[in-house]
Amino acid sequence: MQKSFTTRSLNIPFPKDDPHRALDMPVYESVAFDFASAEDIAANFRGELPAHVYSRTSNPTVEYFERKMKTLTGAHQALALASGMAAISNTILALCKAGDNIISGNHLFGHTYSLFNQSFANYGLETRFVDTTDPDAVEALIDEKTRLIYFETVTNPQLEIADIEALAAIATKHHILLVADSTVTPPVVFNSKNLGVHIEVMSTTKFISGGATSFGGVILDNGLYDWSLNPNLTQQVEKFGKDAFIARLRKNYYRNTGGSMTAHTAHFQIMGLDMLELRLERCFENCLALGGFLEKHPKVKKVTYPGLKTSADFNLAEKQFSGKPGTIMTFDLESQKACFAFMNQLQIIRRATNLNDNKSLIIHPYSTIYVEFSEEERNEMGIRDTMLRLSVGIEAAADLIADIEQALGQVGR
Repeated sequence: MQKSFTTRSLNIPFPKDDPHRALDMPVYESVAFDFASAEDIAANFRGELPAHVYSRTSNPTVEYFERKMKTLTGAHQALALASGMAAISNTILALCKAGDNIISGNHLFGHTYSLFNQSFANYGLETRFVDTTDPDAVEALIDEKTRLIYFETVTNPQLEIADIEALAAIATKHHILLVADSTVTPPVVFNSKNLGVHIEVMSTTKFISGGATSFGGVILDNGLYDWSLNPNLTQQVEKFGKDAFIARLRKNYYRNTGGSMTAHTAHFQIMGLDMLELRLERCFENCLALGGFLEKHPKVKKVTYPGLKTSADFNLAEKQFSGKPGTIMTFDLESQKACFAFMNQLQIIRRATNLNDNKSLIIHPYSTIYVEFSEEERNEMGIRDTMLRLSVGIEAAADLIADIEQALGQVGR
């Protein structure tokens, strides 16, 4: 019988038996680790003796978090990092070089867009932005220098959904990678491997941390890609075979750029995984209740949440995310002035930029996350000055509705 996500998470064994039989993985807050002999530490550096040597490259507590992520997702390998942005940047750096190009969705989280369009562009890596809900447009951009297709499972904050199996078919046809940012759709509702995604990245700061307890990120290699097809991993393929990608990360970019997760962070993330399913269920129920209320309110001009039956993406959300496409929604008011007036009247919902905290959080993306972009860029990314992004928390739905109702009542007075 298939056990539930929570049951499986709570019962994943430690990599090694704990001498005190602790129920929770101890926090190994140690920088370095002793070896029995000079020969052993030399063998470790040659890659012949697996062991923890220095916490910037591996750590027992972090290793257990990686094991939990690998087990719960069915991934071939998992690598934990200091943040979601570190997971994205390390992935792209390991797979591409100057002169290569990647194809990316044009509706992205603002900092990811900046990473691709500004940071990577400075080093000769081209990003070709496209509407990933249009498979033909995606395929038309592929050439011999294309290394991967990158997309967000549910775009933030536009909340659009691409047909993942269609993108996977294109990637397979052209022997390139499909890389998904699944931050909004955690593994309790989304299995990237089953849909043909090769690499999954996510910010574990969000759902997995257990309510904004810590920064983190993770890279998952689903073991579906033949690494000999990527010309940048030739040396690693010869030595490490199916583990070529993770080996290139651990022995180069991950190690050399210092993007490792700390043991204390891993401790929070481990606990967060154990509570993930419970938190997500409550947040999702709140989303449906808030969505129904907002759709009927006369001062709300538009509501976007793919989990609502009125959404154009509802059927795709049912198919790909068990009908639970994350727990952020957007809604539009009459103007930016109305948005600010509304936000300033809120008493329970916090004005903050994170996602999937235990607390409900609201932000005006146009004037904050996307403020550095031109008007033209914001229009291309679907960022309106009338739009608010709401990350729905675990408070009682009735209390959230009451807070929104009283704040809307103050708008326009």
